Amino acid sequence: MQHIMPKSAIIMAVCPANNDIANADALKLAKKADPLGERTIGVLTKIDIMDEGTNASDIIRGLVYRLKLGFVPVVCRS
Repeated sequence: MQHIMPKSAIIMAVCPANNDIANADALKLAKKADPLGERTIGVLTKIDIMDEGTNASDIIRGLVYRLKLGFVPVVCRS
């Protein structure tokens, strides 16, 4: 928490897209330090292994969890 509490810090909350975003520990910690989401950017990993029939478009567009800096989807090559 000491690293994300300063107002000059940008918080990068890394969350797996194949889990429920509401249960993401990174976003819970970020919310404590940045309640309005003004200096937090969300990084969604594992976009490629999401369950069939689901997508992350609502999260990326900020409809599920609003962050001023938004969400960035990431797929890591193997």
